[in-house]
This record gives sequence, C-alpha cells and structure tokens, in this order.
Amino acid sequence: MRCREGCGACCIAPSISSPIPGMPNGKAAGERCVQLSTDNLCSIFGKPERPAVCSAFEADIEVCGNSSDEAIKLLGWWEQMTAA
Repeated sequence: MRCREGCGACCIAPSISSPIPGMPNGKAAGERCVQLSTDNLCSIFGKPERPAVCSAFEADIEVCGNSSDEAIKLLGWWEQMTAA
C-alpha cells in the first residue's frame, strides 16, 4: 500500500517518544506533530532530522484503513493496545 498524501494520521494518532524538531520530548498520542503542515504533509520528510521511527513507518491497510479518518481510528486503537 502507498501512503495517502495529505492523510497525516501517523503524525497525529500515535505517541512518538523520539525527539522531533520543535518537540524535544516527542509527542503524545492524539497530539498533532508540529512538523505536520496545514495540508497534512510532513515538513521534514526525507530530511536527516526526521525521527527514525517516522522514517521506518510503512503504510499498511491494517493500520491505515481506507481513509484518513479510518487511519486515525485504527492507529488510535493500536496506540491504546500497545501502551505501557
């Protein structure tokens, strides 16, 4: 599956514990990443400062579903199921 341009769900729904430029302590689940543009595009995509966890994420129907709204719900569910 290819990432849906402008989705941004993976930059909103999950928590990210790695430092992100502008968010040195990472981000909480459900919090919008400061690097996500108003068009839901990552402003550091492909740049060395992008966290490894973000670069490693690959779109998959199991976590992305068929729409951005579904992706937010699925990623939120996965976040809850895997929270420590």
